[in-house]
Amino acid sequence: MEEALADLERIQTRILQRISDLELLCLPQHFSQSVSISAAAADNSTTEGRLSAILRSNGVKDFSFKRVPSDYYAWTLEARRDVLDAASIHHLCKSIVLVNTQAPANVTDCRDRNNSKYYVVVVQYTARFNAEAVKNFFYALNDGKISKKKFNMRLAPEETSVKLTGYEHNGVTCIGMKTDIPVILDEAIVKLIPDFFWLGGGEIDLKLGIKTSEFIDFVNPFIINCSGC
Repeated sequence: MEEALADLERIQTRILQRISDLELLCLPQHFSQSVSISAAAADNSTTEGRLSAILRSNGVKDFSFKRVPSDYYAWTLEARRDVLDAASIHHLCKSIVLVNTQAPANVTDCRDRNNSKYYVVVVQYTARFNAEAVKNFFYALNDGKISKKKFNMRLAPEETSVKLTGYEHNGVTCIGMKTDIPVILDEAIVKLIPDFFWLGGGEIDLKLGIKTSEFIDFVNPFIINCSGC
């Protein structure tokens, strides 16, 4: 009887070990000090490697890169969620370059983050960007010293976006941009549970997942309620 119980225990132990191995294979490969780094992430000549190095050197540990199929943007949000193992479709976000088309003549670049010619806004795919909310925010931030008429945030032309960020359409990310453009993070993203969202990763088929709190600590974005459903 004791021998039979011992055999059963050995079988159960092997089963539990196999289950544990399978679970590890299914886990998203977030970067941390205890997880080995992929060859692409270790190669600074690749986009993934360059951005990984930037993130790690700035104290970001909980992030993940994932390649997606070339027809990714033809998929439903639900399908995109599934391929990224995102928590929900609301965790899928995008980075958009904005231009203040009514900025004063002396505002031509991004040196003054409180009154910049350009901004990058990170919003959810499920939300609608509210330019008026951004306008009101920066008007108040400048203590009303700049007329509201001097704030008119619009989507920047694609060629301008590429020139400023170094990234193509659908590949834009606010990590490692050519220009140090101030970033706006929609408040709705901060409220997501769990606090890990996905955005562009520097290439059209490369996506970056990152812990919200670490993103905020590194990027230091303006957090604005600038979207609606």
